[in-house]
Amino acid sequence: MNSGPLEWDAETYDTVSDPQFEWGMEVLERLPLNGDEAAVDAGCGSGRVTAELLERLPNGTVLAVDGSSAMIEKARERLGDRASYLVADLAELELAGQVDLVFSTATFHWIPDHERLFARLRAALRPGGRLVAQCGGQGNVARHTEAILAVAGRPEYASDFAHAEGIWNFAGPEETAERLERAGFTVLRCWLQPKPVQPANPLAFTSTVTLGPLLAQLPEEKRRPFAEAVLEASEQPLVLDYVRLNIEAVAA
Repeated sequence: MNSGPLEWDAETYDTVSDPQFEWGMEVLERLPLNGDEAAVDAGCGSGRVTAELLERLPNGTVLAVDGSSAMIEKARERLGDRASYLVADLAELELAGQVDLVFSTATFHWIPDHERLFARLRAALRPGGRLVAQCGGQGNVARHTEAILAVAGRPEYASDFAHAEGIWNFAGPEETAERLERAGFTVLRCWLQPKPVQPANPLAFTSTVTLGPLLAQLPEEKRRPFAEAVLEASEQPLVLDYVRLNIEAVAA
């Protein structure tokens, strides 16, 4: 369910995704660049972090990739012809040529098959090319997940989710390092980092950032009540216990 292209409310995401933007900036700050690299932003979203990556590549190129056409259009609106664009499932990524860098934030946990994902990213990179990424990792939003499961099991929602698949893949650093090595990477670092977030607008944030794929499986009239019920079942004030999985690897 979550490996294929997924549509998002790109406009709302652009306004509520300050935590994801800040985490992306932290990853960029520790990424040394010559300024002429050919890069892929794998899961560019609305292009906020992509714009900062472009500023660091005055003589380079950036291909912005996302599974959501709405996100790509929002990124195009922001970046114009400074970047090129591709709507694609990262687990099926095919490029015409290899690049120097695959950069990604807040994306890989939406992809169930990390073995296939890393194989496709390795194919996209030239030997010596770098993979620098951050996504949700082991233990991410654990308390929020408990509230979601409790509400999804209620009689008024249970039938809607009877055949639903998990929407997240929160992997640990050890298993991730092993998968990367099998895909042809040399792992430099792979570690977890707690990043708790208290959203300023809990309903807008969770409806867009965490619950979007679940809400899409519900009839329109049930979506807002479901999101509100999840918030009611959560601790107050809402603090999302985010845990980020950081990845730094080189294509062997």
